[in-house]
Amino acid sequence: MSNTAMILAAGLGTRLKHLTHDKPKALVEVAGKPLLQHNLENLIQQGFDTIVINFHHFGEQIIQFVENHHFDANIYLSDERGCLMDTGGGIVQALPFFHDTEAVLVHNVDILSDTPLRDYYDGFLQSDDDAWLLTQDRDTSRKLLFDDQRLLVGWKQLKENQYKWVHQEVMNYKELAFNGMHLFRPSLFASFDVQRYSIIDLYLLLARQHPIRSVDIHLHYWFDIGKIEDFDRVDHFFVALMNHQQS
Repeated sequence: MSNTAMILAAGLGTRLKHLTHDKPKALVEVAGKPLLQHNLENLIQQGFDTIVINFHHFGEQIIQFVENHHFDANIYLSDERGCLMDTGGGIVQALPFFHDTEAVLVHNVDILSDTPLRDYYDGFLQSDDDAWLLTQDRDTSRKLLFDDQRLLVGWKQLKENQYKWVHQEVMNYKELAFNGMHLFRPSLFASFDVQRYSIIDLYLLLARQHPIRSVDIHLHYWFDIGKIEDFDRVDHFFVALMNHQQS
């Protein structure tokens, strides 16, 4: 069985403004290296040997990038140029690539961290859960809500005080931030038609009958390169980190 990951790289990247005028978000460079390359090298170094990448915006550049680089893993591309499938629909469309694996780690292409991903992958394989959502207790406008067993019970949008519940409204819960990384068993999504879905909406639906659990990540750094306002700070951090590693 393969150790399988999926990189979600189909986003338009509009919040990165001029950085994505002529390229997909996945190929925006941080410290001189595309986000996609950062993530591929990290996953391969941690022992993932099969990696699926979905793509849409400037998709031909993603294809060319993968063809022009040799990565020590089986790389498969899930083409969404005909229709952008969102974070959940992209996974459903890619299910045929996951026939030879017990679990899939999903990683947003705009997340950079030193999370020990393989440790969580191995732990998930030994669990009885159908999905793990990697979370942190940090400030964000949207939170996932979990009960005292760390099972998903809802979602909250803080700015508009909007809620979505798995079942009925829950009074006691813990609010945690989703970190753009999660693990699932491929059979979990087998009943869904291929169409556009949000992954959070899918998990809220699935949590009615399946154990969808929060797992806190342990790390030194975590960055979401989703907004232009954050880019320079992240770029400077990785330039300094790479210089330190080479010295």
